[in-house]
Amino acid sequence: MKFISATPVEEVNINLTPLIDVVFLLLIFFMVSTTFDTTSQLKIKLPEASQDEAIKPKQPLYLVINMEGKFFLNSRELSSQKSEALSLALQRVLDGSDRPIVIQSDAESPVQSLVTAMDVVARLGLTQVSIATTRPLE
Repeated sequence: MKFISATPVEEVNINLTPLIDVVFLLLIFFMVSTTFDTTSQLKIKLPEASQDEAIKPKQPLYLVINMEGKFFLNSRELSSQKSEALSLALQRVLDGSDRPIVIQSDAESPVQSLVTAMDVVARLGLTQVSIATTRPLE
């Protein structure tokens, strides 16, 4: 004999949404309230900087090329327009240091003079080279 009950059997479900909300709130609480130790485990002695002498910027050299193609190094005219004379004059003034150099060439000067100057500067290994320009008149 099989007995059938008149009342249907209800399934029992556990709603996990409030439990997940509580877990996330606890996680956020612990993340916010936790402090992290930022000190290093290694004990090292850091060097101290002195403020006695400030680094002075190096004065740039001015190489001017006039409209005839003559070279002027710091307002002194060079005896020759050859690259060897310019190279010797730059080596004498530089004395082994890497100083910035500004090349100012006249708009009417021969292009060969500017190319010669840039070639000499490149052969000497100077890295801080700039070419001076002016704004056009309006």
